[in-house]
Amino acid sequence: MEATRIKKLPPYLFARIEKKIEEAKEKGIDIISFGIGDPDMPTPQPIIDELCKEANNTINHQYPSSVGMLSFRQAVSDYYKTNFGVELDPRKEVINLIGSKEGIGHINFCYVDPGDINLVPDPGYPVYGIGTLLAGGEVYPMPLLEKNGFIPDLTKIPEEVARKAKLMFINYPNNPTGAVAGKEFFVEVVDFAKKYNIIVCHDAAYTEIAFDDYRPTSFLEIPGAKEVGVEFGSLSKPFNMTGWRVGWVVGRQDVVECLGRLKSNIDSGQFQAIQYAAIKGLTESKDNINEICKIYKSRRDKIIEGLNRMGWNLSKPKGTFYIWAPIPKGYTSASFAEYVLEKAGVIVTPGSGYGEYGEGYFRISITIPDERISEGLARLEKNLGKVEF
Repeated sequence: MEATRIKKLPPYLFARIEKKIEEAKEKGIDIISFGIGDPDMPTPQPIIDELCKEANNTINHQYPSSVGMLSFRQAVSDYYKTNFGVELDPRKEVINLIGSKEGIGHINFCYVDPGDINLVPDPGYPVYGIGTLLAGGEVYPMPLLEKNGFIPDLTKIPEEVARKAKLMFINYPNNPTGAVAGKEFFVEVVDFAKKYNIIVCHDAAYTEIAFDDYRPTSFLEIPGAKEVGVEFGSLSKPFNMTGWRVGWVVGRQDVVECLGRLKSNIDSGQFQAIQYAAIKGLTESKDNINEICKIYKSRRDKIIEGLNRMGWNLSKPKGTFYIWAPIPKGYTSASFAEYVLEKAGVIVTPGSGYGEYGEGYFRISITIPDERISEGLARLEKNLGKVEF
């Protein structure tokens, strides 16, 4: 018999589309996927070379520290000082994660008891809500509405909810909407968290993926942020390292320590050779990030211009490698995704998979080669024609 916590998990919303993908492939249909946000470009060679070197060092074949090597934590501290002007104590305010997703999920077990409330963006990365549910908590959705620039309106959170809330999850640049937030929003978050004694968890997975001279803000740049929260970072997106599973959490000392204490009891840390490779990325691969962002910018422009020719009226997102677009008249998010898969052999992600307020939208990931983007756009134009809203 399954545990109650597993029974509470929502059904997998993409199961129906996955079945159709499988059926299409069995028929020999060429599928172009704009679905998963998984970089198609290789990890930079210096990072790979560092992994190979350190994998041959027998000292790295033993158990690592569950909170990460001090040299890794120092590299993260140096990265924050250089990029954001934020001072961090590598011994007390930084720990290594087996990918930021792991830490985002596990922090719920540090603070959430059955019946507690977490404030979760909707639409949002599903692990925020899933982690809450697995810890026995309840999700209070913070709607991300287009009219508000996909920024949550904290004034709409009821007083009784705010007083009961344990964690607030935020994420900018944002997945799935591609929205960015200014410092004024983060200042508001700090004030709100102080007033209601809430721990802020900022998912900063996309702070290096930015365009048009936009520089994303670290939550920790804001005065008082380290008093109320932490920031989760990842090497997955800026260094094309999604499969390597390496990231960090930084910020408020007692929160970082608590998550590290939990991890020391349930995992044995990240392979040290991967940590050494991550250090190489953090310290020597800025040129690679700049080149990757140039490629994504070109792809972003091509997709936006292609969709706008079909009748959309989209602006170009300044961050992430996602495009968030309204569905045409006559569809739901799921039915539109199914239609373009069946008719055009193109996969897009239905917005409803990211929450109630994602309905009415779909997400495109630009992490596929240019020639596949061109083919995908041609197929959409052929099968959709001029769309209406």
